[in-house]
Amino acid sequence: MSERVLLATRSRGKLHELRPLFLEAGIEVTDPRELGIDERPEEDELEVFDTFEENARAKAVYFHRLTGLPTVADDSGLEIDALGGRPGVRSKRWCGRDDLIGRALDEANNAMLEREMAGQTDRRARYVCAAVYRDDTQEIVRRGEVRGHLVEVPRGVHGFGFDPYFVADESGALTFGELERTAKEALSHRGRAMVALIAALHERG
Repeated sequence: MSERVLLATRSRGKLHELRPLFLEAGIEVTDPRELGIDERPEEDELEVFDTFEENARAKAVYFHRLTGLPTVADDSGLEIDALGGRPGVRSKRWCGRDDLIGRALDEANNAMLEREMAGQTDRRARYVCAAVYRDDTQEIVRRGEVRGHLVEVPRGVHGFGFDPYFVADESGALTFGELERTAKEALSHRGRAMVALIAALHERG
């Protein structure tokens, strides 16, 4: 692709994972902060839907209209079997703390995770991601999932969100917080969704 693609996220953790993935595929990327787009109140109203796909689509449409650039957005979350699939699409704001961002928000959500899972013997869970590409003429949607389980004591300093608690079935005993970026990329829900999306973009030409 000759035109830059906007990665529609303000999460430094996501950008750390996504930028190399797109650059390695020969796709130049930018993000709202790099473009000097200040965060606006209406952005809080984008992720109000009941599915990951709808939330990702809302973000892709919003930022494409705002910038005119081809845009990639994703929505992802953790679905825990013992909690009936919660927090799911509410993963980012599970703790209810709208005043927190970044690592502080992660810590509050992880504290919520520990409270909700206290005493639970069924610790099965899965990460889910829906990725959406939007430009002037088309939309592409891809989904990625990875099953695993949650550990009681967090491990690792990599990743973000619930990563120090999540062990993928394919990763042996290592949490996502213990995996380096490239190793996590090969297993993760977001990596799988984005690799499939990038492949679709290359097929399009």
